[in-house]
Amino acid sequence: MADIYAIIESGGKQYRAAEGQILLVDRLKADEGAKVNLRAVMFRDSDDTVLDSGKLEKVKVEAVVSGHERGKKIRVFKYKSKKGYRKRQGHRSELTRLEVTEVKMLTRKPAKAAEKREAGGSKPDADAAAAEIAAEKPAVKEPATGRQPTEKPAASKAPAKMPAAKKKPAAKKPAREKKES
Repeated sequence: MADIYAIIESGGKQYRAAEGQILLVDRLKADEGAKVNLRAVMFRDSDDTVLDSGKLEKVKVEAVVSGHERGKKIRVFKYKSKKGYRKRQGHRSELTRLEVTEVKMLTRKPAKAAEKREAGGSKPDADAAAAEIAAEKPAVKEPATGRQPTEKPAASKAPAKMPAAKKKPAAKKPAREKKES
């Protein structure tokens, strides 16, 4: 049973998550002590490996937020020789410590929260839902352009070409006067 793990995605990065493991991920908006469901990208059991997105929806990876921390300070120094340019910056990442409590493959897909909230649990007919939405929307009015709505809009014409600019003849230089000797 120790060979069960999942590769999860959090904050654009992937982590290997096994039951009882502690992960340090980019800051999550959950409070301390809250349970968080993580999205599995791959699931590995002692029998098989699951990569198919349809089957990955059945994988449940649950973790508890242990705390929020700040990472080690990273110092950034930019320098250009012989130019007098120096710039110093520092950065500390905001992190969340997660304790993985459960990694398992369910027998069926978990119900979505939106479907749970619906009364009766069944989805309404798609045509009936479309009719209700159309009834709620106000009628779209034509924009006021000063024309009758039956008129067709004028066809757009390409702009007329400008005549080529005529070149002026070069100015003639006055003739040199001959010197009399």
